[in-house]
Amino acid sequence: MSTSERNFARRIDLTSLQLFVAVCELGSIGRAAEREFIAASAISKRLSDLEATLGTTLLYRHARGVDLTPAGESLLHHARSVLYSLEKMQGELSEYADGVRGHVRVHANISAIVQFLPEDLGVFTRAHEAIKIDLEEHLSSEVIRAVQEGAADLGVCHVAGGAGELQSLSYRHDRLALIVPTGHALAAQGSIDFVDSLDFDHVGLHTNSSIYVAMHEAALDAGRSIKLRIHVTGLDAMCRMIENGLGIGVMPQRAFELMRNGIGHGLASVALNDAWAAREIRLVARDFSTLPVAARSLVNHLHAAADAGEQLAA
Repeated sequence: MSTSERNFARRIDLTSLQLFVAVCELGSIGRAAEREFIAASAISKRLSDLEATLGTTLLYRHARGVDLTPAGESLLHHARSVLYSLEKMQGELSEYADGVRGHVRVHANISAIVQFLPEDLGVFTRAHEAIKIDLEEHLSSEVIRAVQEGAADLGVCHVAGGAGELQSLSYRHDRLALIVPTGHALAAQGSIDFVDSLDFDHVGLHTNSSIYVAMHEAALDAGRSIKLRIHVTGLDAMCRMIENGLGIGVMPQRAFELMRNGIGHGLASVALNDAWAAREIRLVARDFSTLPVAARSLVNHLHAAADAGEQLAA
């Protein structure tokens, strides 16, 4: 390494890199300050010093937050790579410490969070009190992107479109059902094809959600369209809208059963015959073998919970 390269490495502060990545992920110095428990002015000063060290502007600052400059985009890519390598190093070295300690960032879709993760994570945290888990809810596509970019250690989501270069392991299976008011014309059906629901108004999730994408593709294959009356962001909101006569909707059967007591008794579920209604939720990571010890312990626990769940279902 040349003298200039050594001097450059010494001038780069790892804390500043971590704060820079946090600002980029949240799009705001203020929100990054709240998450990292540091004054916004201190972050702003570190970013200014980082720009001075690199001799280029990294962020466009405006009233709504910040945007990356081309140089900032490049630094973000390299900063994530550096921080990921440091996490790998910490993970390998922590194997020599007594006990398992750590911090695991998990992004998961709503189906996993509602149906399976509360119980599985509860058991894990009771057995590993020194491990902190940060769980965020995102669409499956966003979960995969977060893992690819290093914003999450572990993803829990549907990977119907493929996970690219990510590795994945089986976690759980779920099945979609049509949710209707108890007095609806379809309520008495034991099961139906999804296309048979297209004559009625629908309450749908976000257009990029895996459930809505599957519904949309099924409607297109049938040469039909979905009469979407309203979009909602959560399964509980969907149930309330359906119960109040605003349409019918598709959600995981187990999620509906878990929420049934809290949403009244005015709803019924009808099984969907479609092949796409049977889904698999998977664990995704860039490389399971290089995850820190705490994250690997969580993966092993969730994978074991999957096996136990399959045996129970059988």
